[in-house]
Amino acid sequence: MTGAERVHHRVDAGMTGAERVIEVLSPGPLATVQDLGRPGFADLGVSRSGAADRGALRLANRLVGNDESAAGIEITFGGLSLRLAGGAATLAFTGARCELTGHRGGWNAALSCPSGSVLTVGAPASGLRSYLAVRGGLAVPPVLGSRATDTLSGLGPAVLAAGCRLLIGPAAAGEPGDFSGAAGSGPPAGTVTLRLAAGPRADWFTADSLGRLFGSPWQVRPDSNRIGTRLAGPALRLRPDAERAAAELPSEPTLPGAVQVPPDGQPIVLGPDAPVTGGYPVIAVLPGPELDLLAQLRPGAELRFAPARGA
Repeated sequence: MTGAERVHHRVDAGMTGAERVIEVLSPGPLATVQDLGRPGFADLGVSRSGAADRGALRLANRLVGNDESAAGIEITFGGLSLRLAGGAATLAFTGARCELTGHRGGWNAALSCPSGSVLTVGAPASGLRSYLAVRGGLAVPPVLGSRATDTLSGLGPAVLAAGCRLLIGPAAAGEPGDFSGAAGSGPPAGTVTLRLAAGPRADWFTADSLGRLFGSPWQVRPDSNRIGTRLAGPALRLRPDAERAAAELPSEPTLPGAVQVPPDGQPIVLGPDAPVTGGYPVIAVLPGPELDLLAQLRPGAELRFAPARGA
């Protein structure tokens, strides 16, 4: 989407230098601004985008008294280092738990931080994505009603880099909440089981392939990202009488959670930044709540599928 680059904003556009800001000292492997995305624009070719683990972002916002949809930072595999400038702020970290330096507090709690505080998160022991919310939210310029970074189209704020300054919004109407007992959507240990509903092209696949989809372990490949989680396992094959139809299949609407099967038989679970159409047959669909679990699986993690309740 070439035109989208025109609305891929600098995160510090329009600042005067007198505001409360978060200064990014180091972004780690990947850090982006995310909220709950921009649903409702698929007919214009605009992906939903937004936090990969929506439950973790919602919890972070509740902890600091924000609306659940406020913009925060999605931190992929830790490594973010930041400094507060222009005034004190209340922060909360959720999702994949990392060692936090610069504050005595920890995960899933509201942290009062004076101006000048420097906080750094290490790499998570398990899981992949962590979330930072600040009371007042991040007031970067919205695009189509959302402040989310879409890594495929380029809509929204630029991917964070050292030196970025993120404006903190005015105080939220709510008060920081006590969710000290909340486990958050922290990453599960060991092999994870995700529930799948049948997709619109499930009947194009052989019975053996459907059996392998649910009966075999799958491993997250290292070329996974916010566009899609690529899986490695036994190849899934089309029925012979469906191969021609698949070869001539025009692009069909897709959504996050759709499980596409390309010609090599290795499935791809579409993520929040996936395109709104695709030309590979969709064998199954991962319901929304399961996407939060998938978002925390790092490359090499093992998972299995089970039929969704009622499927």
